[in-house]
Amino acid sequence: MNNNPFSLEEKNIIITGASSGIGRQCAIACSEQGARIILIGRDEKRLLETKSNLKNGPEHIHISLDITDFVKLKDSLKELAKSAGKIHGLVNAAGISPTIPFRMLSPEKMEETFKVNVTASMQISKEVCKPDIACENGMSIIFISSVMSEAGESGKSLYAMSKAAVVAGARALSIEYAAKKIRFNSISPGVVVTLMSMNSVYSKNEVALKSITDLHPLGLGKPEDIANAAVYLLSDASGWVTGTNMIVDGGYLAR
Repeated sequence: MNNNPFSLEEKNIIITGASSGIGRQCAIACSEQGARIILIGRDEKRLLETKSNLKNGPEHIHISLDITDFVKLKDSLKELAKSAGKIHGLVNAAGISPTIPFRMLSPEKMEETFKVNVTASMQISKEVCKPDIACENGMSIIFISSVMSEAGESGKSLYAMSKAAVVAGARALSIEYAAKKIRFNSISPGVVVTLMSMNSVYSKNEVALKSITDLHPLGLGKPEDIANAAVYLLSDASGWVTGTNMIVDGGYLAR
């Protein structure tokens, strides 16, 4: 019997956006704690790269799909439950990070961002909460948000709105699903060094990158910093934690 409360042994964990960055590191960290990982992402080649880095690689499952294809998503999850068994956890790590001045925002861009960052995460969460998919002994669902849900920054209004939406959604859903032993939480990272963040506008300019780095007293984050928080929220160690937004930001919001 494993008495480690942080262990994820015998748990099936779905991770979206698992082909790179925070999603990939969450998959690696969860596999190291004994979970069987269901990797979801659009790029099959990159999903297989992630899978090759997981502990006990062959036992994990990858599903290549666009999470905004809601019909295919629903069908895939139904088949997954039949073949892999009930789901114990979900990390909604897929997302996009637009930087657009407010005066240039279009309804189309707003719809696109909310579809990926909010609607898709809520849709997959709704599906895994169904009795034929959710583990009857409880489940933990995580949304990867951002400190932009709590703080303002020029050009990030759209991103901030979408990330604040999942924080609010997790809080409300934690009450709605408490009786079913399904926990909802969010994690709000500061700037983490990933392929997506290093392709951002500020990373192209040495002065701008230094100014962003200086906003974090402990420096920029690593994907591992967020993955470790996710492991905690997925594990039995956080069994009495629901409806919270965990800030993991190197001191960004403490300034």
